Amino acid sequence: MNILITGGCGFVGSALIKDLLAQGHSITNIDTQWFGINLEDHRKLINIKSDIRNIEGIDFQGFEAVVHLANIANDPGVELNQNLSWEVNVLAGKKLIEQAIKNNIKKFIYASSGSVYGIKDEKDVTEDLDLVPISTYNKTKMVAERLFLSYSSQIDFYALRPATVCGLSPRMRLDVSVNLLTYQALSKGKISLFGGSQIRPNIHIKDMVNAYKHLLFNNVKPDIYNAGFENYSLREISEMIQKKTNCSIEVTNNNDPRSYRQNSDKIISTGFEKKYSVQDAINEIVEAYNKKQIIDKDIYYTVKWMKKLGLNN
Repeated sequence: MNILITGGCGFVGSALIKDLLAQGHSITNIDTQWFGINLEDHRKLINIKSDIRNIEGIDFQGFEAVVHLANIANDPGVELNQNLSWEVNVLAGKKLIEQAIKNNIKKFIYASSGSVYGIKDEKDVTEDLDLVPISTYNKTKMVAERLFLSYSSQIDFYALRPATVCGLSPRMRLDVSVNLLTYQALSKGKISLFGGSQIRPNIHIKDMVNAYKHLLFNNVKPDIYNAGFENYSLREISEMIQKKTNCSIEVTNNNDPRSYRQNSDKIISTGFEKKYSVQDAINEIVEAYNKKQIIDKDIYYTVKWMKKLGLNN
């Protein structure tokens, strides 16, 4: 398949592209490369260094699907520059999907976020619940979803609402919960927790990659799908890490007890199979750290790196 990917140099994108290339697919990747490029040269990979707000000169002919990953990621990253975030996360998407329709691309797959639900009392947070986003980042994701849905009569539109992704990637991140806590345990010998009762849904990066592949290559109904399979409290995650690393856990009071959950039975009903776990991610990070394959760098932290690039203006 000939696939256009935006944001393919990112945490999930670089892992997805590596996997797709290994399966023989042709990839064109549009990315600003703000966080570098960790993709090896490949005869079936074209990297276009470009801002998705400026795609007018890019040829969209011949693609069979678009996987739209490019965005300003997470709550604190978006708060650095809200105007930039609305432009990238919403307005640029309008140009993108219109180009896809104009060029008869069959599938448009969007990386939304499980955070669009806001805080829910329900134990099973399913796709039919109301969206009550509580941050600017959440709002950009919700508005983008609704924008893309308005074109769903003209293109097969899919939205994945991922949980927090964990595990190793060619473009590593150490500012997502499982990765962050595991790295703390390894580098400092202790985990610092604010509270710990907060529940977070999680998905291993390999399952995240497989979820995009599932929508790309199977006859799945165009729709919105959750993608989060393990709802753990931060304390539970920390205790899993403690068993693996023998670190200590330091708990201090927390005035932000917000918890998020997800139920992903809907995508499982389409034939998707979860294969990996939070424990797998912890094990992989520990192994990579012990082999000195993970060294702390500012570029592994979204907010820190965006400030270095001057993107908070």
